Amino acid sequence: GAFQLAMERLPITIHGARVLVIGFGRVGRLTAQRFQALGARVSVAARRYDQLAWAQAMGYGGEHLGQLKDWLCGYDLIVNTVPAQVLGRGELEAVKPDCLILDLASKPGGVDLGAAGELGLTVIWALSLPGKVAPATAGAAIKSTIYNMLREIGL
Repeated sequence: GAFQLAMERLPITIHGARVLVIGFGRVGRLTAQRFQALGARVSVAARRYDQLAWAQAMGYGGEHLGQLKDWLCGYDLIVNTVPAQVLGRGELEAVKPDCLILDLASKPGGVDLGAAGELGLTVIWALSLPGKVAPATAGAAIKSTIYNMLREIGL
């Protein structure tokens, strides 16, 4: 779903686009990998230095989350996976006007939507992916997770 949104809303192709993935947990790792496979130039922002080391070892650029404001202006697409505000007004003021921001984080999200609107930035808070675009696959993943959790506790 995130890739579909990016392809529909970006004025350029993914191939060659500068993509920043904020957060390098499960969703961030998979997102970075998939965008790189499509030919994007991917960088990762994370707060933990071990995550940045892994990102760089996997061929991504790496930047510390605390330094976002200093280098956001160079990206065509920013994908947030951190469920805490990481893109406030100060950071959003550094984003170029035609950059697309996809927020994949669960509530409360990671983007100050009010500030983004005032700045004229395009932000898509893509809650409930992949359930909205692939409900059968999402349901199967939830079922598998629940069964595994029950096995782990001995039920």
